[in-house]
Amino acid sequence: MFPDFLSSARKQFAYYKLLGEQAMRQVPDDQLFWQPNAASNSMAAIVKHMWGNMLSRWTDFLTSDGEKPWRDREAEFDNDLQTRDALLQRWEAGWQCLFAALDTLTEADGDRLIYIRNQGHTVMEAINRQLAHYPYHVGQLVFIGKLVAGDAWQSLSIPRGNSAAFNAEKFAQGPHQAHFTDEVLGR
Repeated sequence: MFPDFLSSARKQFAYYKLLGEQAMRQVPDDQLFWQPNAASNSMAAIVKHMWGNMLSRWTDFLTSDGEKPWRDREAEFDNDLQTRDALLQRWEAGWQCLFAALDTLTEADGDRLIYIRNQGHTVMEAINRQLAHYPYHVGQLVFIGKLVAGDAWQSLSIPRGNSAAFNAEKFAQGPHQAHFTDEVLGR
C-alpha cells in the first residue's frame, strides 16, 4: 500500500510544481514581486515561504523534527528577492529537497513516527500534510498570476466556457488507463 501511496503523492507534488511554474511563467519579472496590499504576499514571498518550509520539513525527514532550529519562517515573508532567477533557484531547491527525501523512503517507513513542531505524525500523515499545504500556496500563485496577467492569462485547466466541449472530447475517447497526473505531466 505505501509504495502506491508514495507514487501517487510524488505525482501530485510534481503536478502542483508544474502548475506553479506555469503560473509564474505568465507573469512579467517585475510583477513576481507585486503585492496586492500590505497584508498579502507577492508570488516571490510565497515561493520563498514554500522553499523554507520544504527545506525544513524534508531535510533529515526521518531523523529530525520538521521545524528546524535554523529555519527563519518570518523572514520567508519578506519581499526581498530581486530577480526571477533568485526566485526560481529557491523554487527548485525546495522541490529537489522534497523529491530527494521521498526517493529515500521504503515500505517500512509508511507507519514510522516523525515529528513536525514536536507533534507526532506517521510518514504518510506528514506527506499528506504537505500535500495539503503546497497546493494551497500554488493556488495563491495561480490567483495572483491571473490578477497580474488579466486578459492575457492562459488557463491552466479548462478555460471558462469550454467545459462542455472538453467533457465531450474526453468522453468520446472512451475509457482509458492513463492517470490524470500522468496525462497532465506528459507521461
